[in-house]
Amino acid sequence: MPTPSAGSAPHSQVIAFVESPVQLLNVLEWARTAVGHEADAGTRTAGATAGPRADALTVVVLAPTDPMSRGQLRRMADLAHNAGHTVRWEEARGGAGAPLRTVRQLTPLLRKADRIVIGDPFSRYVQLLLTLVGGKRLTVVDDGTATMEFIGQVARGERLVRWHRRGSGRGPRELVLAPVTAAARRRLAPAADRPVEVFTSMPVEQVPPGIEVTPNTFEWTKATFGPPSITETADMVGTSLVETGVVDVDQYIAAVTSLARAHNVARYFAHRRESVDKLHRLHAETGLEIVRPDLPLELIARRGPIGSTVLSFPSTVVHTLPLALAGTGVRVAVCDIAPEWLKESASPRAQGFLSGVTTTARDVHRLSHVPFTA
Repeated sequence: MPTPSAGSAPHSQVIAFVESPVQLLNVLEWARTAVGHEADAGTRTAGATAGPRADALTVVVLAPTDPMSRGQLRRMADLAHNAGHTVRWEEARGGAGAPLRTVRQLTPLLRKADRIVIGDPFSRYVQLLLTLVGGKRLTVVDDGTATMEFIGQVARGERLVRWHRRGSGRGPRELVLAPVTAAARRRLAPAADRPVEVFTSMPVEQVPPGIEVTPNTFEWTKATFGPPSITETADMVGTSLVETGVVDVDQYIAAVTSLARAHNVARYFAHRRESVDKLHRLHAETGLEIVRPDLPLELIARRGPIGSTVLSFPSTVVHTLPLALAGTGVRVAVCDIAPEWLKESASPRAQGFLSGVTTTARDVHRLSHVPFTA
């Protein structure tokens, strides 16, 4: 590691824990913002100071098990390496002894770090690692719309629970992990001498004391990819709302069919968690080309080609795509989830949360509910 030049900021050891491709993308965006934009020019103004330097960032990938996530994470890890960061791949779920072994191997890194960056405060794995963190500075980067829920729960002093989870969350596993979750919640709560940074592209209307919000405008993405070529047809963004038990599969497929016909949709960009069976059915019933992206959609869209209109149901991309595609002329449109599409087993919070995702989105075109009979 090179020695900082006179007048530059000292190296800060930063450790980032990621479990998904989007989290790793947003760590790269945060790193660019943290050092300012001088990295592109390769120079630093004399006497200027900055936050953590990019070459002091170690990204620890807590590898998931599903193949789609792993493939995208491998591609993102290559991009992080090319950007000058250290990447450490951990098979954190590779067998019964893997969690304990991973935590033991990562403990020295945690002790040396000045700042910890995490992508998913709801992750039990990350919460376990946070129990080893003392008074370290903390940054939470976006893991999608869950960031909106996280800030609200921290402000209210509530347990950290994902919005689509139903029930009390007091099953046997949760009871065993309750001490870990409680300790992590204390670490994630800001203190007078230790604010918590949230790096987000999501709208944050009420910021609780001690939370410092840094906007993510996808500067690294725009500097690295594009601008894209634009097709005359439309593209649609898939969602895993069926897989998470929120939306009925028949209602979802009928909605996709109606939207595709009404808006000249040619391609369907599958979410990495969508099931193969559902995607096969979508292709058979709609004729859409099903695309399994090898990178997060923000990078796919920016790289192009991309449709002149991108349609989505309520999800993270209705907030991120307008930022990543700013200045390209691409229109992002969002279709609300109708109440009758929800499964009876869906969380009571689902409708309100999804509606909030749509109504708070900026620079998107709102579509009314799709008229159809499932």
